[in-house]
Amino acid sequence: MPVAPAPPVIPDHGPVRWSISLRDTATCEVLHEHDPHQMLTTASVAKVFALVELAARASTGELDLREVVARPPSRRVADSGLWQHLMADRLTLSDIAVLVAATSDNWATNVLIDRLTLEAVQDQARDLAPGGSTLHDYVRNVRTGDHPATLSEGCADDWSRLLSDLAQGRCVDGQTSRQVRDWLALNTDLSMLASAFQLDPLAHTTPDLGLLLWNKTGTDTGVRADVGVVSTGARSFSYACLANWADDGSHEPRRTVQATMRAVGEWALRELRS
Repeated sequence: MPVAPAPPVIPDHGPVRWSISLRDTATCEVLHEHDPHQMLTTASVAKVFALVELAARASTGELDLREVVARPPSRRVADSGLWQHLMADRLTLSDIAVLVAATSDNWATNVLIDRLTLEAVQDQARDLAPGGSTLHDYVRNVRTGDHPATLSEGCADDWSRLLSDLAQGRCVDGQTSRQVRDWLALNTDLSMLASAFQLDPLAHTTPDLGLLLWNKTGTDTGVRADVGVVSTGARSFSYACLANWADDGSHEPRRTVQATMRAVGEWALRELRS
């Protein structure tokens, strides 16, 4: 019998701090981990908590996803997202969720948090992530001493567990889980761990190369984070791969992080198909 390939070695010391966890979604068995409880900055990953809160309220009938919401100029944020480039000033909650999931839209995220309240999203995070992963704040162009230091923090153990629950329909309820999975399947950022799967970033809502993927990423200065679920017809793995480093403007740490994340994805793919 051939020996299974060893997962990539993650340095315990060095410029990059890692938190990694991969699980079999059917059993929740840990397949590989590295410092899974270490809390790191996770940028946009925690926007998933807002999507879960929205889906949960829609599931109970408390909110209608067809409700139309306006975007206040005060919540506009640059960088990721498409709404800042669109002429439409009002969108349905469903459309807003699609923008958040597909392009990590910052303006849409802030509008969604306004509708749900930050406190409600944080309460949902406490229920879903016992290790303390959370969304601290709105997305902002500039952070001052009056604001939380970072948008979100999290650990890989929280995220691999939460994603396993989403995959198995255990996140709040089955309808909520399905809705969040459908939204996350639209994500266009497959540049990190998911780059190993060689899927079309603009169209992967149906199986391709025998794989189905849904995920959420987070990117900031010195931050890369990718959490998701990848499955074949027979097996399904949840993964969370988080990396932080002190960014000095050089390219090498980023290259190292991106290469390592892809290597973890390639190992996961070999295991998934074994």
